[in-house]
Amino acid sequence: MEYLNFIKEKGNAVIEDLKKAMAGIRTGRPSPALLEEIKVSYYDQMVPMKQVGSIGVQPPRELFVQVWDKTAIPGIVKAIETSSLNVSANVDGNVIRVFLPELSAERREELMRHAKKIGEDHRIEIRHIRDEAMKQVQEAFNAGDFGEDQKFKTKESIQKEVDRLNSFIEEVLEKKMQEISE
Repeated sequence: MEYLNFIKEKGNAVIEDLKKAMAGIRTGRPSPALLEEIKVSYYDQMVPMKQVGSIGVQPPRELFVQVWDKTAIPGIVKAIETSSLNVSANVDGNVIRVFLPELSAERREELMRHAKKIGEDHRIEIRHIRDEAMKQVQEAFNAGDFGEDQKFKTKESIQKEVDRLNSFIEEVLEKKMQEISE
């Protein structure tokens, strides 16, 4: 059972990382998650944007950052403009506004490819975790910790968990593809 807990723990960490990565991919509608994890140089430290200001949405396609410290504004503007979003930032007092233009068909395709690559990278991570768990089971079997029946049952339950994690990755990817194509 410790092997199953190992794969669940590591697998859930991979899933959380996948959710964050997918939230950072732009879709047709604005989301604060697009800016939250962008790293900003603030007092010689690289911190996520969500730590230097509050991020909000101004419908239909505008994001804004209410900056808490005016000295952070140049760093935030630079971070936004050099990010993968390909947008410019406008300063309005303590507020930085980011207008998100309509996505072109070409840009949608590019974003879909990027999302698929992120999904595949996370599937590979899950495979590595599975291989590590299977290796631990084999080592325990070779050491005589349990019999062959137990080894096969444990490997089977590990594979079931991997299948569950992979189907979840697929769901997240499908949902993101849908959002991009809207």
